[in-house]
Amino acid sequence: MILIMMGVSGSGKSTIGCLLSERLGWPFLDGDDFHPRANVEKMSKGIPLTDEDRCPGLDRLAELIADHLKKDQSMILACSALKQVYRTRLVVDPSKTLFIYLKGTYELILARMSERSGHYMKPHMLVGQLSTLEEPQDALTISIDQTPEQIVNSVVDYLKADHFERKPKNL
Repeated sequence: MILIMMGVSGSGKSTIGCLLSERLGWPFLDGDDFHPRANVEKMSKGIPLTDEDRCPGLDRLAELIADHLKKDQSMILACSALKQVYRTRLVVDPSKTLFIYLKGTYELILARMSERSGHYMKPHMLVGQLSTLEEPQDALTISIDQTPEQIVNSVVDYLKADHFERKPKNL
C-alpha cells in the first residue's frame, strides 16, 4: 500500500508521514528530497514552479512508487500534489494508493510556516499554493487542527477499519 500525504506547505505532511512510518513500520520518503536543484533554487527565491518544472520530480516519485509496489512493499510519501494532474501522475496502482489530504485554514498554516526556519518555502508563498490547490475528491481528508498523534490515530484507525477500498471521508 502507498500512502501519499498531500497538502500545501506547512500542513504537516513530513511530520505526519514520519510518525506514520514509526507507527506502521513502513519507509517514509519526502518528495521535497526529490526536487531537482533548479526547482529548489526557484522556490527559495519565491518563484513558483510551473507544471513543466514539476514533471521530472513527479516522474521520479512515480518510479519510486512503482519500485515499491513491484517489490510488494508499502511506503509513505509526502508530496504536496496540489493539482489532480499531479496526483494522477503518481498513481501507479489505484487499488494500492491512498491520498491523505491534510487540510487546514490559511491562518493555521501561515502560523506554522512562520514558526519554522531553514525551509525553502517561505510563508508569503502560501497564498499561491492555496490558489493552485485543487482539493481532492478521492482522498481521506483530515483536519490539521488536532495534534499530530490524533491525526496519525485517525489514519491508522481508517486503515484498520478496511475503508481503503471504499470512498474516503473527512475526519
